[in-house]
Amino acid sequence: MQFFLDGSDIEKIKKFSDLGLIDGVTTNPSIILKSGKNMIEVISELASIVSGSISAEVSALDSEKMVEEGIKLSQIAENVTVKLPITWDGLEACNSLSRKGISVNMTLCFSASQALLAAKSGAEYVSPFIGRLDDLNLDGADLISDIKLIYSNYNFSTKVLAASIRTINHVKQCALLGADVATIPIDIFEKLVKHPLTDSGLSQFTADWEKTGQSIL
Repeated sequence: MQFFLDGSDIEKIKKFSDLGLIDGVTTNPSIILKSGKNMIEVISELASIVSGSISAEVSALDSEKMVEEGIKLSQIAENVTVKLPITWDGLEACNSLSRKGISVNMTLCFSASQALLAAKSGAEYVSPFIGRLDDLNLDGADLISDIKLIYSNYNFSTKVLAASIRTINHVKQCALLGADVATIPIDIFEKLVKHPLTDSGLSQFTADWEKTGQSIL
């Protein structure tokens, strides 16, 4: 499973990218607002740090302007993926952009039928929002499972990009269900390596090593 980071913290994204752990980055209008920077500058900088897909979301709601914005965003860098909402206008824009060879990520997916439409429209990625479904006492993981089965049934090449990840357990569920990508908030990604038994075990081993009086170097 590929790891994308959901955010725009350049310093942390570069750190994890340099470690070889990050395969891409996703952004949205809320992330751009939080950054306090110009969107074009943010996407350009991210694209220069991470060689994988950088999702940049359109602001338009009608298909014609979505296509215009999508073309402009795709020209920022070769690895930019245009992010579109799953609406009829979004699907029309996806069809148009994908036919031009532009990578598209269909976002705000909350049902298997939406994912099916996204795949048939030529999307490279579809982003089911599992955390927001959990907020409604639904099981977001079930949606991942349903989409993977449907795509397998009909040999769709669209990748399942699990989004709205709120917990470490969400990451595990996505991996177990075969999601192609999980886009993870940076604070959640930083917690993936943490476990209290790792910390306590390391403390014990360190203390015991000091008692040996030895040195490896």
